[in-house]
Amino acid sequence: MSVDDENTGTMPVREQHRFEAQRLADWMDRTLPDCRGLTGVEQFKGGQSNPTFLLTLADRRRLVLRRKPPGKLLPSAHAVDREFRIISALAQTDVPVARARALCLDDSVVGTPFYIMDYVEGRVFWEPDLPGLEPAERARLYDALNDVIARLHRVDYAAIGLGDYGRPGNYVRRQIDRWTKQYRASETETIEAMDRLIAWLPDHVPQDEATSIVHGDYRLDNVIFHPTEPRILAVLDWELSTLGNPVSDFAYHMMSWRLGGTTYRGLKGHDLAALGIPGEAEYRRRYCERTGRRELAHWEFYTAYNMFRLAGILQGIMGRVMEGTAANLRARETGARARAIAEAGWALAQPAGG
Repeated sequence: MSVDDENTGTMPVREQHRFEAQRLADWMDRTLPDCRGLTGVEQFKGGQSNPTFLLTLADRRRLVLRRKPPGKLLPSAHAVDREFRIISALAQTDVPVARARALCLDDSVVGTPFYIMDYVEGRVFWEPDLPGLEPAERARLYDALNDVIARLHRVDYAAIGLGDYGRPGNYVRRQIDRWTKQYRASETETIEAMDRLIAWLPDHVPQDEATSIVHGDYRLDNVIFHPTEPRILAVLDWELSTLGNPVSDFAYHMMSWRLGGTTYRGLKGHDLAALGIPGEAEYRRRYCERTGRRELAHWEFYTAYNMFRLAGILQGIMGRVMEGTAANLRARETGARARAIAEAGWALAQPAGG
């Protein structure tokens, strides 16, 4: 079974994520009068963070519910209220998002806060080399990915009511501090490379004050493509979004070009020209053209920093595995990759750090 098959579609709701469907149905009848008649609840297979569910209505329409996981959570993690706020705001822009319907902060409905949005029919790809597609189609899909993140970084965030969505300036330094704390809070083993990155990164942060909306986890499997066209219909999983440094956000997206094999799903080692996928330099050039930048300064630092950050995210997944609250069936395998990612980050930092 391919990675796409394992993560695509739905399954019965996992035991640790179950809730009383009738209580949700009653809440929907009161709150969303045009979305009454809940008849089915299934859980999406994919995703590692906030459990996500497919809701079916009596008239066969479908909605999506995204909730905080139950159990002990890391501080500031799983902020579904922030997700709801940003997709509501971005509906005013040319960044494609699902329509946000309602937010519920009352734990008594499904056990944790949640929000409901429209279901978007389309394609989600989990393997970055896009097996089974023609080179020309791969090229168009990757160009659409590049275009949408550039659109996001061009949004006037103050104009859409997100001027207070984060703190402009010192984004990367604050993120290093945040992910160090998150990593320590969910640490299950000693990873020497991670300890070294934690010591090295704060002393090498570039003085770059550019600010935009950043997605925080923009990658191939967090977008829904049109069923037949190379066009993105919705960007998903805004949990880590804030105001921050756009180059660091783009560098996170481009880690796929540096990772591969057993380290993480990535493009390293693939013949990109044969696949029709742009190389790293070309993909960066297109982003610069779309955002009006001449270059992406401090690229190696931002890549090393993002490997540290990804390792912190993966360690959080492993922490949820140990707590028994992980959302994905392959969470243990995913979380175990934290060591390899940290080692890749430290290897990248060493030439600059000595």
